[in-house]
Parts: sequence; C-alpha cells; structure tokens
Amino acid sequence: MVEEVDWQRARRDFPVTERLAYLNSAGAGPVSRASFEAATEFYRETLESGDKRWFDWLERRERARAAVARLVNAEPDEIAFTTNTSSGMNLIIDALEGRGEVISCELEFPVSTIPWMHRGIGVNMLPARGGQLAAQDVAAAMTERTGVICLSHVQYSNGLRLPLAEIGGLKGGHAFVVNASQSAGVFQIDVKRMKIDALCSTGHKWMLAGYGSGFVYLSRALLDETRPRAVSWLSVENPFAMRNDEFHVRADAGARAETGCPHYAGIFSLGAAADYLLRTGTHEIERRALALNRHLTEQLASAGWRVLSPLGDEAGRSAETLVAADDPARVARHLSERGVAVTQKPQGFRVATHFFNDEDDIARLTAALEAVR
Repeated sequence: MVEEVDWQRARRDFPVTERLAYLNSAGAGPVSRASFEAATEFYRETLESGDKRWFDWLERRERARAAVARLVNAEPDEIAFTTNTSSGMNLIIDALEGRGEVISCELEFPVSTIPWMHRGIGVNMLPARGGQLAAQDVAAAMTERTGVICLSHVQYSNGLRLPLAEIGGLKGGHAFVVNASQSAGVFQIDVKRMKIDALCSTGHKWMLAGYGSGFVYLSRALLDETRPRAVSWLSVENPFAMRNDEFHVRADAGARAETGCPHYAGIFSLGAAADYLLRTGTHEIERRALALNRHLTEQLASAGWRVLSPLGDEAGRSAETLVAADDPARVARHLSERGVAVTQKPQGFRVATHFFNDEDDIARLTAALEAVR
C-alpha cells in the first residue's frame, strides 16, 4: 500500500508559501529548502576552500545526473546539464540538422520553432483548432519532406497537454523532439515508453531548481548516429591528460553540452530538486497538481470567470490554466498587491497549480478576483 503524501508538510519545504499564494510555477517556480541548501553548500565550500573539492563536485554532479535520468526513465549517459531550454534545443538541432523539415504547432513557445528556422530548416505550423491538437493531426502532417516532430508536452500558451505516448507511437521514421519545460517536474515522463528521441527542459519552472539550471536528453541511438557540433577539453575521454594534439570525444550526452567547467550550483540545485520529486513520487505529484487544477477551474467558473484553456478532454488538462480578462495588466497588478502570484498574458492571466499549492491558495485567488470587479 502506497503511503499517502503529507502535502502540508511538503508545503513547508517551500517558504514562499508562508507569504504568497504562489500560482506561477509555469513562469518560474520557487526553490525548495533542499535545492537552496544544495546550491549554497557549494558556494560555502568555495568560500572556505576554493576548488579543493573539485573531484568531490564531479562525483556529486554524476549523482545529480542519475537522479534526473531516473525522473524521465533515461540512462545517465543520455542526460546532459544545460542552463536553460534554449541551450538544450540548440544541441538537439545540432544532432538532427539535415533530417528534414519540422512538424510543430502554432501554440508553441518560440524556442521550439525559431532555432530550427535560424538554421534554414522549414517548420510546418499545425493549426490548433479550438486550442487543441490531436496525435492524428501530427500523423497527417508527415510527408516525404518532414523528418522531425518538435512539440511541447504542455503548451505554455493555453495549457494544452499533448498525448506524447500516442504521438510517439505514430512517429514512424521521424525523430520525436519534446520541449518539456512546462511539464518536467509536474507530469510523469518516460522517454522510452513515449518513444522520445530528444527532450529538453529548464529547471526554473516546474522542476523548482531555480534559474541557470536545465537538462537535455539525447537517446543512445541519436548519440550513436550523430557527431557533436561543438566540443572542448572536457568533451574528451581523458580530459586531465591535457592533450592538445589529439582527441577522442566521449560518446555520452554530456560531451556535447558540458564543454567547459560545470555550473555546479545550478547542477546541484537541479539534482536536489530531482531527488525531492522522486522521493515525493511523480505519480502522486501529477495527481495532486491535476486535482488542484480541477478545483481551480470549478471555482473560477462558479465565480463567472471564463477559462480559455481547452478542458473538454480531461486527458488534455495540465496544471496551468489561461483565464480571460479585459485588462490583464490591471488584474495581474491587483493580484500581486494582494499576495497572489500569477502570470500576465495578452488574453488575461495564467494560473499554475503545483503540488505545494493548496485549496487556500485558490480561495485567496478567487477572493482577490472578486475584489477586482
């Protein structure tokens, strides 16, 4: 029997909840005490002993890599650390350049589309009718010219959650690339079961690891088939031999992303965040976030607010909700003044429910919204 998670205890691990109804993880999530301590411990060590613990840090980095790998069911050598989603996406494009045109969607965040365009690769934007996109829409867009599918697991624009396993099952010979910035840390991801070839995410949103952290997954098959575009001294098999006249590039994902001295603080924070999520339970986190989101949308509807996120199919629900407002700036400012953190959007405001939130946060939001009227 699975032990029930004490969500109020988990909430206490995030001090931001003492001051704010923090409903903005889709914009930037708060860090936990564990991530804070992991990063500050590194800086404390450098304060006291410089880089004396360099080789300890390398071992700690590998433990963090293993934790992130477990979070998405990858092998550790398929995971590399980055500082944001953009750096990860560009590494993916390095590996897939020349595979053909890209199938994407009009709902996408620009990092999923414009880096491909910058390389001169055509991007076919699928329409999202009624704010939705089905796996069959993606399959129907495949042609002899296309070779890559690049989509976000959850769309930042309206909160639509895509059926990754279904799309992966229909991909055929296409490479399947996923931007997981709006899902890693809150929804379960299994790169093997979902047949994902490459995936990238920042750590500062739902992963709750702070800015300057992130990761990229490159499947073993993709690593074996492609050659790194950029390498440096730490990309080789024996970097501390300091050879400058020959090199043998490592075969792991880290060789492509971690080309210089590591950003240890961000890596250790991300590793602590991944450990925290794994201990709490990814299934439990997903279930909790969705339950809160259902409560949120019910309360908003009862109060007369129009939800723009597509909720006709529960399978497409995510943990972020777009709400219509005539004057988004005024509403967001009003909420901020009352200790409620949301994201201002062109159509209104976006509300995110993570596992550290609770019903009181939602009640505080709806009460503040009532006052704004």
